[in-house]
Amino acid sequence: MTLVNGGPARFDVWAPDATSVVLLAGGQQYPMVEKETAPGSEGWWTAPDAPADGEVDYGYLLDGDSHPVPDPRSRRLPAGVHELSRTFDPAAHAWQDSGWKGKELKGSVIYELHIGTFTPEGTLDAAAEKLGYLADLGIDFVELLPVNGFNGTHNWGYDGVQWYAVHEGYGGPAAYQRFVDAAHAAGLGVIQDVVYNHLGPSGNYLSKFGPYLKQGDANTWGDSVNLDGPGSDVVREYILDNLALWLRDYHVDGLRLDAVHALKDERAVHILEEFGALGDAVSAETGLPKTLIAESDLNNPRLLYPRDVNGYGLAGQWSDDFHHAVHVSVSGETTGYYEDFQSLAVLAKVLKDGFLHDGSYSSFRGRHHGRPINASLVHPAALVVCNQNHDQIGNRATGDRLSQSLSHGQLAMAAVLTLTSPFTPMLFMGEEFAASTPWQFFTSHPEPELGKATAEGRIKEFERMGWDPAVVPDPQDPETFRRSKLNWDEASAGDHARLLELYRALTALRREHPELAGLGFTETEVTFDDDAGWLRFRRGSVEVLLNLSDAKVRLEDVSGAVLLATDEGTDLDGEALALAPWSAAIVKS
Repeated sequence: MTLVNGGPARFDVWAPDATSVVLLAGGQQYPMVEKETAPGSEGWWTAPDAPADGEVDYGYLLDGDSHPVPDPRSRRLPAGVHELSRTFDPAAHAWQDSGWKGKELKGSVIYELHIGTFTPEGTLDAAAEKLGYLADLGIDFVELLPVNGFNGTHNWGYDGVQWYAVHEGYGGPAAYQRFVDAAHAAGLGVIQDVVYNHLGPSGNYLSKFGPYLKQGDANTWGDSVNLDGPGSDVVREYILDNLALWLRDYHVDGLRLDAVHALKDERAVHILEEFGALGDAVSAETGLPKTLIAESDLNNPRLLYPRDVNGYGLAGQWSDDFHHAVHVSVSGETTGYYEDFQSLAVLAKVLKDGFLHDGSYSSFRGRHHGRPINASLVHPAALVVCNQNHDQIGNRATGDRLSQSLSHGQLAMAAVLTLTSPFTPMLFMGEEFAASTPWQFFTSHPEPELGKATAEGRIKEFERMGWDPAVVPDPQDPETFRRSKLNWDEASAGDHARLLELYRALTALRREHPELAGLGFTETEVTFDDDAGWLRFRRGSVEVLLNLSDAKVRLEDVSGAVLLATDEGTDLDGEALALAPWSAAIVKS
């Protein structure tokens, strides 16, 4: 966006669909006038006499309406997404992270958490108290589920309607800055999950201002964001400015881009390519790595290819194929989208190639899917992998974790596969100590009709998937939220503590033996026996051997020092290794 009279002033607002706009600030009304702008940027309004400084509550009266609506670029919403905005100056924070050098994705471990359920208090300041624990666990990046303004008191965050605000219940933007400062002081980078593909069902006033959405062009969640229609120049700037806000104003080290397949953009330069370019520009400006990771199940490596070969230039993308292969291998569950992942041959292919479906037939989709990764253009670290995450747990009918149905040995196999894989591992909060608490889908819509529709829609969704609707918790029940909070007392007891020590040992081993994370796709060797239930893979001089069965196995041609064994029954005798059921060993030759 190019404005003839410079960039947006303090209360400037883009409202091309309004015939009159009045700013309500500090209880006073200030009529706004249209600004002179460059072609394609028409529709900006300014209030020449508005308060120039000080903290102010404000909103906009559009077309004579008596009820003000909040700013689409609100930095604070102290009374919620339906009420007045409040000014916030991010430059007022005295940053303490001048010594922070940043982190690269390669060689790192990510920890995904939800602020509201990570601690009993459910705030950014309370989460900051746990950063030392995460550093001791061997984490490099903390990835926060969306924190933007949403309707109600608690939510996963994907119902956000105010992309520039930090949810007040978490502590607001000042608490967010304190959290990032504390993370950097603890040696941890911060990745923020952002949602640019849809808006929540309540508190979205964007359509009152202008063509932010494409009416009648819906994705899974509602009308698509207008990325390529009339007025989309300013909409794209709105999104790009928000991306820059996190990377610059809040010093975050990366962004996780939600559901990029829902970003409907037919322009020659896709918005994801602009994201990649902006991330690189801020990185060059700050001298710090800025990592952009797409959530995508498209299996399209173009997301990762450099822009000079017609890629989008993103640093990473999630790999659902890895999750599905590991889930089936440790749990035996093969319904729904797990159907194609029943063989250890699938796990072997994913370990070597990154994707299972790279042009092959997907029975779940009823069509061929994906394309191969060009190993000369992409490093395995660009694939972010997990054995559990917020979606894969929370979108089960009861929000049950692997720990609620699997043995310690099976959980250990999932941990070994994830943390010794060639890819970038991501843990979901509590996974490392086999948290017994579920992580369920919860909402707090104040509107009774919306809450009822959400609950009924959830039940219908699971009926279609074959789940018993009677076991689906009501997302509007406050207890659904409360039972999803971690119980930290578990981490120091019994098998919980035992698994936690394994996770710490695995992250340490990953750091001590960089060939695990550092080598390319072509340097992974995998062998397996589906009938016997074992799989082994080598990265350089380090070999990972797993028994994914209920019977003891003996593997030949194994030599070297055992770096780690998950079971005391592991025995290396000469060049043969005996593995107990559901156990693994890591050997350096």
